Amino acid sequence: MGTDVYGCIEIRDPNADEDWFEWEPWQRCMDLCPLYGGFGDYPAFALLFGVRNDLGWEPLAARRGLPGDVSAAVRAEFEEARRLDATVHGPTWVSWAELARADLAASPAALRGVVLLREPTSEGGHVRGGYVQRRFWVGERWGSAELVRRMGPGVGGRSPAELPFGEWSVGATRVTYRPFTLGDAVGPGTGWEHVFAVMAALAGRFGDDGVRLVVYFD
Repeated sequence: MGTDVYGCIEIRDPNADEDWFEWEPWQRCMDLCPLYGGFGDYPAFALLFGVRNDLGWEPLAARRGLPGDVSAAVRAEFEEARRLDATVHGPTWVSWAELARADLAASPAALRGVVLLREPTSEGGHVRGGYVQRRFWVGERWGSAELVRRMGPGVGGRSPAELPFGEWSVGATRVTYRPFTLGDAVGPGTGWEHVFAVMAALAGRFGDDGVRLVVYFD
């Protein structure tokens, strides 16, 4: 059964520490969807939140639960989701300050690399001029015979560790095989960049520690 992520961005009112402030310090701001619409994005789930972490990476913000001062709206949403679906689990949160410090060029252990297949789009047998790119995570094994076939005859019987990183073409498909980085999981092209862009913009008003992402999974 697949795993998906739900949640929202919260912001902390800049006046929350004033004596006269009477409201909740943290307020629900924007849903994770439609900023991020991915499903089964397990490398990102593992590296950010420790969910579906089959490779044993050190996650950024795992098993924290809901923040103690989470907004009433988010708490009610989570409790209702858990009441309706027993598979709801893994509530946690991460601040923009933590995300902003993350090194997207870092290469987590336990994953050899990533394979990118860039192929021209076509309609009725005619190339339209656009391209579509598919991404495959690679560990000690390639993971599928289809991927090996599409990478071309140069792969042969070699394992991911035996094949040098590089770029080459197989027909109209451009193959890139390179080391895996955190940016491959949550950087540009993954959908997470939209979430991070909104959080960064909000941080200009509320501060890096005044913006956080609260999530849970099913």
